[in-house]
Amino acid sequence: MVPAGSEPKVAKNRWHFDLKVGRGHDVPLDVRAQGVKATVERLVKAGATVLRIKDEPDMGLYATAVQDPEGNEFDVV
Repeated sequence: MVPAGSEPKVAKNRWHFDLKVGRGHDVPLDVRAQGVKATVERLVKAGATVLRIKDEPDMGLYATAVQDPEGNEFDVV
């Protein structure tokens, strides 16, 4: 038997979600980014992998794309 999560990902996720931890656009970008970074750190300790960081201050955006141990991708914003 092959352990769950050990098969390579062969298709796109059926759905994509954003884990919203930044508390909204009324909060300063640097404060939102700190919340995202803290959450991503906890997720990585739990087995997630960081795929890419979206740092676009001109757009008011800081987010991190993450993959869980089973290959599901989501954004922490």
